[in-house]
Amino acid sequence: MSSIANVCIHRSQFPDAVRRDLLESLRTRQVNHKFHYDSVKQTQKWLALHQACSPSRHDPDCAAIYTAAFAAAVAHHKHSLAHVVGLGCGGGQKDAQLLKQLISLGKDTAYTPCDVSTAMVLVARSAALAVLPEEKCFPLVCDLLVTDDLPAVVEQHVPAEAARLITFFSMIPNFEPAQILPKLARLVRPGDALLFSANLAPGPDYNTGVQHILPQYDNAMTRDWLMTFLLDLGVERSDGELRFSAREYPPGKGLKRVEASFHFANSHAIEIEDEKLDFPAGESIRLFFSYRYTPQFVRSLLREHSIEVKEQWITKSAEEGVFLCRRA
Repeated sequence: MSSIANVCIHRSQFPDAVRRDLLESLRTRQVNHKFHYDSVKQTQKWLALHQACSPSRHDPDCAAIYTAAFAAAVAHHKHSLAHVVGLGCGGGQKDAQLLKQLISLGKDTAYTPCDVSTAMVLVARSAALAVLPEEKCFPLVCDLLVTDDLPAVVEQHVPAEAARLITFFSMIPNFEPAQILPKLARLVRPGDALLFSANLAPGPDYNTGVQHILPQYDNAMTRDWLMTFLLDLGVERSDGELRFSAREYPPGKGLKRVEASFHFANSHAIEIEDEKLDFPAGESIRLFFSYRYTPQFVRSLLREHSIEVKEQWITKSAEEGVFLCRRA
């Protein structure tokens, strides 16, 4: 493996764009999730949290549904050219499993690990290079939410005729569906396959299921990871309290999410170069949210954007699902 990695960085993650988005997060008191993966330190904390708490690492049934989903996606892939696009690739372990299956069938396979975090993209690249030649890997750093030319960017290095398998694993919980799904739909072409996973609310009663999973978020490792954003901006832990709650959002739609907000007990000012933002005592800033879905919610939301679920795999705990989708 070369000691140099070539990584494409989209303008959505250029310094001026990142500064603008950071100030917007602080002004609106609603932190863009990308700022929890911004530094190497944050990436390492997230990877450690994922390793310690993710069902895919510790629940054999969860690992099994991904294995089954990969096998189904590969079985339907008839083209000799394959292009795996990992949207929000994270550490890339799941994508690497998919790549391995494609390569084992003799497919000419390329991979685009795509994430908002440069550090995360490099981790995914490293995972992929265990099964894929370096010249077939095209790491991309971009902000999916504001990138309007992603389809063209993705096609820069791989022949347009390559049949794509797009992965969107555990990403939908941290986006407003009305904002991210149109972006996703524009990327999925006729003939492409989309592997889409979501955290689910278990049990027959949705509201009870959301309350059941709430403690999974309120733990020391998650708190440490989320608080890193504020601590790096000069906020002290003693300046307030991080609280977790579940709420319906948007109101009247029936969809609920877990939210984490920091409530200031002391007044504090955050300075970003020449900008000063005051946080009086009693104010709060939302650091994080995570939607919990049901398979029915997933199907309905995707159908609104002309994406049809063809097969699904749900864990026995009913807390995670993987969906194989295509253009309707």
